[in-house]
Amino acid sequence: MNNTSTIQLVCPECGTINRVPAQKLDDRPLCGKCRNRLLAGQPIYVSDQNFRRFIDRSGLPVVVDFWAPWCGPCQQFGPVFSQVAAEVATKAVFLKLDTQANQQSAAACQIRSIPTLALFYGGREIARLSGALPKPQFQQWLYQQLDTLQ
Repeated sequence: MNNTSTIQLVCPECGTINRVPAQKLDDRPLCGKCRNRLLAGQPIYVSDQNFRRFIDRSGLPVVVDFWAPWCGPCQQFGPVFSQVAAEVATKAVFLKLDTQANQQSAAACQIRSIPTLALFYGGREIARLSGALPKPQFQQWLYQQLDTLQ
């Protein structure tokens, strides 16, 4: 990413597309419409209605945790996903999609097992990993994938 460029970010609260200078990502940018933080350092729970908007319009890589409330491994992995989201808040957008409640998006992404992690960039899926991971392995996988995008 070029530091003189602007990055598009979707507001997690109102869905507005915001353009933020790349060098200002660490400054906790706010939505131009609703004034909420654009990079809150926590996963954003999405639905069939807004999932593609984040995937297609985010200028940062998007990491998606496809999960379901009844899935034990999903519940165990949830805190790990949240911790890593806080650690790399300015490098990627973290989404959680409940596959039980949002079957259209899960089917469109061909989710066959949960938990499944997918990395999207520029509206396309770049990488996928199935199964709950310990934090060090999740970090290693994510950093390796993010490094390939630079």
